[in-house]
Amino acid sequence: MSSAGGRRRSLLANAIESIGTTPVPTPTADAPVADDITVREKPAEDTATPSFLERRGIAFDEIARTVKRPTIRLKPSECSIWPGNARDYAALSYDRCASLIESIREEGTNREPVVVRRTPNAEQSYELIVGTRRHFSVSWLHANNHSEIELVARIETLDDEGAFRLADLENREREDVTDLERARNYRHAVEAYYNGVRTQMAERLAIPKQNLHNLLQLAELPDEVVSAFAEPGDLKVRHGMRLSPLLKDDRYRDAILAEAGLIIAEQEKLRATGADKIEGSKVCERLAAAVTPARQAPSPKAKPALTAASGKEIGQVLADTKAKGITININPKGGGASVDEILDALRPVIESARFAR
Repeated sequence: MSSAGGRRRSLLANAIESIGTTPVPTPTADAPVADDITVREKPAEDTATPSFLERRGIAFDEIARTVKRPTIRLKPSECSIWPGNARDYAALSYDRCASLIESIREEGTNREPVVVRRTPNAEQSYELIVGTRRHFSVSWLHANNHSEIELVARIETLDDEGAFRLADLENREREDVTDLERARNYRHAVEAYYNGVRTQMAERLAIPKQNLHNLLQLAELPDEVVSAFAEPGDLKVRHGMRLSPLLKDDRYRDAILAEAGLIIAEQEKLRATGADKIEGSKVCERLAAAVTPARQAPSPKAKPALTAASGKEIGQVLADTKAKGITININPKGGGASVDEILDALRPVIESARFAR
């Protein structure tokens, strides 16, 4: 069993305990009698070494924490999907869950139980809180000649806020939950469970307030901007941090939305031809650049003309710098000037040259 999986199960167990559903210890032959527990719960005396009963009580606590909750086996059809979960169930597919599907097929079950809660008055008896991909995978196997495989589940008693915190804790460990899915889930949760108070939500989730703010900014992006990204996973929190302030400015919003429309059309053409998509970072750059007017290239400066006293143009002053001196192009035939006229025209140009100043 992988260390990451073990750590995740430990985090989930701690989260469940913090919600107030501490596992009930299974009685064992070595379990202390009631008197032992009473003695252990008395205030500890100022002694350097714990007594035998105190040490035995501590050991009992450790055993209680390691007792596994009983699991049940369900058909996927017995569970509805809790809408408060961040993951978009409709977006799941065989390709996204292929490795998990094959693992469950080989083992004949899901090794890590999903978490459900009872829904007595609903059409299905249970509601899935944690384990959306596992539920989808077993459902897929049921639809593809493996109806004998059941979904292993653990039942918890959770209200909506507790269910949200538990599901969120698991989703933070999952790389395939997109920033956008999590952001939209948070936007719903802050209103549904925390009365719109972001500070309270950040404290309950034990995350920095700025992190929560950044996620909620991502959730506020218009659909046109979101659709400009080829895939939901291409849209990152950092993109929301850059684009959201610009979109809130009425001077820039229309320009960004117009550019988003152009990018959407380009992405569709690329998708249709099998070409590579426009990457998320480039999409963000184009949208942000839409608020800056394109700079016009400066028109080339006309070269000063070299003219004779008669007004005839006999050449051009190509360069006049202190570093490289003066460069003059003379074309006496074009202007029909004599040598004396050319020399007379050169004198004032040379006298006023920069290298001579």
